[in-house]
Amino acid sequence: MHPTAKANLAILGVDSANELASIMCAAGLAQNLGALRALATNGIQAGHMKLHARNMAVSAGAVGEEVEVVASRLQAHNGPKTQTTVKNILDELRSE
Repeated sequence: MHPTAKANLAILGVDSANELASIMCAAGLAQNLGALRALATNGIQAGHMKLHARNMAVSAGAVGEEVEVVASRLQAHNGPKTQTTVKNILDELRSE
């Protein structure tokens, strides 16, 4: 048996395959519950959309601090979030 696996079993105090299976099942269920919670709230989606907005800002030519400002304004924008919209936001920012 691999030394790390042996150490993990010792830490868990597992004496049988059934005990280990129960612990693994409980850990898997806890992970699933966490994933469901994240999906049911706006956590994953909001984070993904923020990342997407930053990527769009960079692809439109935003640099440095412009990236966060453009991404923020894009997220607040109520219309379609297109590359043209991002370019317009960047142009407005640079003209201020």
